[in-house]
Amino acid sequence: MAARKTGLGRGLEALLPTGDGDEGFALLPIDAISTNPQQPRSRFDDEALESLAASIREVGVLQPIVVRQTAEDEYQLVAGERRWRAAEKVGLGVIPAIIRDGDDVSGLTEALIENLQREDLTPLEEAAAYRQLMEDFGLTHEDVALRVGKSRSAVSNTLRLLNLPAVIQGLLEAGELSAGHARALLAVDDVRYAEHLARRAAEEGWPVRRVEEAVRARTEPAQPRAARQAPTARPAEILELEERLTDRLGSTVRIDYGAKGGKVVIRFGSLDDLERVYRALLG
Repeated sequence: MAARKTGLGRGLEALLPTGDGDEGFALLPIDAISTNPQQPRSRFDDEALESLAASIREVGVLQPIVVRQTAEDEYQLVAGERRWRAAEKVGLGVIPAIIRDGDDVSGLTEALIENLQREDLTPLEEAAAYRQLMEDFGLTHEDVALRVGKSRSAVSNTLRLLNLPAVIQGLLEAGELSAGHARALLAVDDVRYAEHLARRAAEEGWPVRRVEEAVRARTEPAQPRAARQAPTARPAEILELEERLTDRLGSTVRIDYGAKGGKVVIRFGSLDDLERVYRALLG
C-alpha cells in the first residue's frame, strides 16, 4: 500500500516539509511501522504514555513521527517512538509521519524551524512543535528559543500547555479557550476542578482575569475576616529568582521564604516532565 498524501489541518500541515518521491509527509498504517532496535531509550513510563494517549484521543497527533522506508509498505522509526506507542494505545489505524531517506534528519530540523517562524499556529501546535524539536532532535529550551527568535521564557511557557489535562487541551485547540485561560489553569492541582473551570469559562465566555480570580480563590486559602490584612510585599530578589528559575526549568517555581528559612516548590505535569526538570537541574 503506497503512502497516502493528505492534509491534517492547517497547523500540522504547515510544519511538514514536502518532498518528491518517497520523501515527504504521509499517513502511514500503525502496523506498517517497526521500532528501531538501536533506539537507546528502551523504557517508556506507563503514566506518561497514558497522559499522551489521552491528549491524542482529545486533539489528535499534533507531532508527526519520522520514519525511513525499509521495504515496500514497511517503515522503521527514526524519531517519535513515544507518539507511535501512544497512538497505538489509543487504537489509531494510521499516524502522520515524515518519510526520510536514511537516518539523516538534520534537514528536517531546519525545515520545522523555518515553518514554525512563519506560520500562524495554534498554541498547542506551537507547543507540540517545540517539544518535537527537543525530544526528537535533542534541542534545549535555549536552543529552540534562539532558533525561532523568541525568549526562552516564551518557549517554556508555551511548552507548559502540554501539561494541561486532555479536556482542557481540546478546548484550547478548538479555540474555545485562549492560551491565557490555559496558562491560568496550570496552577490548579485538582484536575477535575481545572476541567470544571475550563468548561465554565468556555461556555460562559469568561475573560482571562475571571479565570485567574477563580484559580486564586481555589489555590489561596481564605483567611478569617478579622485576620485579613494587606499582603506583605515579597522581596524583589525572591520574585526575580522565581522568574529566573521558572525560565531555566520550564516549570512554575514558587519560593516561600521567611525568617527561619523557606522552601522551593517546582510544579511538574508528569513523570516525563519531572525527568526533564531533573535533567535541567543537573545541567
